[in-house]
Amino acid sequence: MGIETSCDETAAAVVQDGREILSNVVVSQIDIFAEYGGVIPEVAARSHLEVILPVIDKALADASCSWDDIDAIAVTYAPGLLGSLLIGTLAARTLAILHNKPLYAVHHLKSHVYANWLNLDSQNSTFSDCPTFPILAMVISGGHTQILYMPEHNKFEIIGTTRDDAVGECFDKVAKILGLPYPGGPSIAKAAASGDSGRYKFPHPKVEGLDFSFSGLKTAVLRAVQKEVGVPISYPSHKLAELLSPQQVADFAASFQKTAVDILIEKLELALEQYPEVCSVVFAGGVSANETLRKTASGMVFSSAGLVFFPPNSLSGDNGAMVATAAYYEIQSGVEPTDPYSLNIYPRVGIDS
Repeated sequence: MGIETSCDETAAAVVQDGREILSNVVVSQIDIFAEYGGVIPEVAARSHLEVILPVIDKALADASCSWDDIDAIAVTYAPGLLGSLLIGTLAARTLAILHNKPLYAVHHLKSHVYANWLNLDSQNSTFSDCPTFPILAMVISGGHTQILYMPEHNKFEIIGTTRDDAVGECFDKVAKILGLPYPGGPSIAKAAASGDSGRYKFPHPKVEGLDFSFSGLKTAVLRAVQKEVGVPISYPSHKLAELLSPQQVADFAASFQKTAVDILIEKLELALEQYPEVCSVVFAGGVSANETLRKTASGMVFSSAGLVFFPPNSLSGDNGAMVATAAYYEIQSGVEPTDPYSLNIYPRVGIDS
């Protein structure tokens, strides 16, 4: 069983053999935080507390399992919001002690990467369509933008990371400027569908190596919008959307989305040049659901890397199935279980720590 509560989704799942999803229950708090344009940590923690046990019970019921059928419990311990992590880990630790099950503490980014090993079709649970090592993994979400090198299962080296904002955070902030609802990724993608991606030109950050920077892109969009509607830079950003026409919003969304995707692909292609032995590229995290990114990556990277993998859209966000699968490969790699009496949580810790 995998349990995930790192941010604003309360999730639990039962996965068999690291591949077959028997159940996957996710209760999202998006509706709660849409009004505020972002997650409020204290509210998120209280929401997790209200639903964590019903979510776990439903995951067992949907899988037609009892605790006797569960071999191990996996839970996200880092990184994330402390209050949210606390609820999930306390539940997992208590259940591990109560039912005498081994407990595995899983890094959140590792879980996102391993979503690419899950098969939604339980009738076709073969490993023939899994990524082949060595692998480059691009983890892109609201809190993270990293390129990881994986020579084998459960081995991670961070070769590129963001120096400021994550790409998903940038999507959220630009959406707020344009008056689009939270979360920004889906709302920008929807608006961009009717926009002209070439109408506005935004600069690409000049960051050496494989690192990223997205704060400048966010500011560039803000300044372009202010210029477009003819107001000074001191004009409040939350009032700009009132001055934009629907077509201007669509064009800004499309232009920003294209720029963000191009930045990601440029860094990925540079990483492939530096690691020519790579056999597969995997995308992970909420931003990996972006259709423009999927089309661009499949077209530009396939010839260089050989194979490109994206998780199913339903598994690109936070979920318990990816946690269970990541723990399965930890077990296969010889990782020992965690003592449920001493497990700690961390708001920030590297995947390669």
